[in-house]
Amino acid sequence: MEKSYLNMDLLRFTTAGSVDDGKSTLIGRLLYDSKSIFEDQMEAIQLVSDRKGEEHVNLALLTDGLRDEREQGITIDVAYRYFATPQRKFIIADTPGHIQYTRNMVTGASTANLAIILIDARHGIVEQTKRHSFIASLLGIPHIVYCINKMDLVDYSQDVYNKLVNDLEAFSAKLETKDVRFIPISALKGDNVVHRSEKMDWFEGATLMHTLETVHIASDHNHIDCRFPIQNVIRPQTAEHHDYRGYAGRIAGGVFKKGDAVMVLPSGFTSKIKSIDTFDGEIDEAFAPMSVTMTLEDDIDISRGDMIVRENNKPEVSQDIEAMICWMGDSPLKEKGKYALKHTSKDARCMVKEIKYKVDINTLHRNEADKVIASNDIARITLRTTSPLFIDQYSRNRNTGSLILIDEATNNTVGAGMII
Repeated sequence: MEKSYLNMDLLRFTTAGSVDDGKSTLIGRLLYDSKSIFEDQMEAIQLVSDRKGEEHVNLALLTDGLRDEREQGITIDVAYRYFATPQRKFIIADTPGHIQYTRNMVTGASTANLAIILIDARHGIVEQTKRHSFIASLLGIPHIVYCINKMDLVDYSQDVYNKLVNDLEAFSAKLETKDVRFIPISALKGDNVVHRSEKMDWFEGATLMHTLETVHIASDHNHIDCRFPIQNVIRPQTAEHHDYRGYAGRIAGGVFKKGDAVMVLPSGFTSKIKSIDTFDGEIDEAFAPMSVTMTLEDDIDISRGDMIVRENNKPEVSQDIEAMICWMGDSPLKEKGKYALKHTSKDARCMVKEIKYKVDINTLHRNEADKVIASNDIARITLRTTSPLFIDQYSRNRNTGSLILIDEATNNTVGAGMII
């Protein structure tokens, strides 16, 4: 049993939507109906809900941990929750809806396989819906599920649902996400979340939980382009491993096998893989996203920030980088400004050569006149780095295609970039 549990698929998903669309309530409902909450947790929430005089048990309290959030009834921080069903393991990032917390949403969504975007059936598509859809598409999330929530407040009307789906289909056609689905739900009452709704018998699709358990995620990792950024060189220098020199890191793409011919960047030296070691012993092949230690047949000077790749499938090696950046800093992005940059395991410094345009998130149009990039804005920029980076397009590989910018004065992360 234990082995099969460890080998289960892991789906990371994020919830997004406007303020008070019911994101935290939905997660509470998922946890509650899938029997992932302990009784004492449930009793504590029951007590708090009774004390506030609420008519239902407030399931949102399961994720809203900060006191501010409970008092205001909103989510501020990204809350992570873990649960499992017999089919799959899940990690949920409950992200905030308010505009000034867009940067928190980018953090929560950057590793997700699937985004659930909630829409209030009474209000329809609002600015935040477009913003979150755009960010989900920009961050390369392969699957988007639009949950039309609060159907209980529109008497479970099929007409309301159909009109919203038409509007959403027109809007989501502009996005790059291929797999888009729609589900009418009521998070408060539990309709179509885990159990099928009797009140919405006109809806023939799957429930949200069934969708989460069955959505195909095996192809979300890039198993074609071999990329292995080195994090650490392991030299135990003990009596039994006197000459051991292993290169440790997390595989960012592709499949590596024992005996494969590989090349080391930036030096360009070639060698063959002698062994692939893990905590549980030696293995014959390793693939993304495994963490392993490789040894090579030749002694090559390799240090942190270098990358092991295939000779005939190399990433682009460049100091000039085009990226879409989501700005998180409190002070605006400066043209010709200098920042520290992290990309895979490599640290460098960079200068912003040019701000090309800002994206208007509501219309997805480019605004080339306004170049003031304040917090929560998204823009296209070009960077010049002090040392070459080994890059792929973000759309091909989310690990080697992403970078962050750091303000050297405060050491704050001020930008998250997707390489174009």
